[in-house]
Amino acid sequence: QVQLVESGGGLVQPGGSLRLSCAASGSIFSIWVMGWYRQAPGKQRELVATLTNRGETKYADSVKDRFTISRDNAKKSVDLQMNSLKPDDTAVYYCYANGVLTLTMVAEEADYWGKGTLVTVSS
Repeated sequence: QVQLVESGGGLVQPGGSLRLSCAASGSIFSIWVMGWYRQAPGKQRELVATLTNRGETKYADSVKDRFTISRDNAKKSVDLQMNSLKPDDTAVYYCYANGVLTLTMVAEEADYWGKGTLVTVSS
């Protein structure tokens, strides 16, 4: 079983910055992809950014050039640096992981999600 725990959300003014962090724990040897999704009130959950353990990134068009995803494979953690935040970025941000290889070398197919951290961009 894999647990994902996020931190770093909060209230920030438009144009400000926040950094989200997520740490994975459990019987984990490696994780193929880690990333972030978000869900705004009344909207569906959407991809923000993902990063594979080979360094391949994917960003939503709405956050390109403003957000940067990074990860520490040894620590099994992923961060999201968010700059130039806009009110439209207000949402609950969820950490995501897929492609877990356990310590017993079992390849899991499940998607794992954190409980989410709220980011509010408002003046």
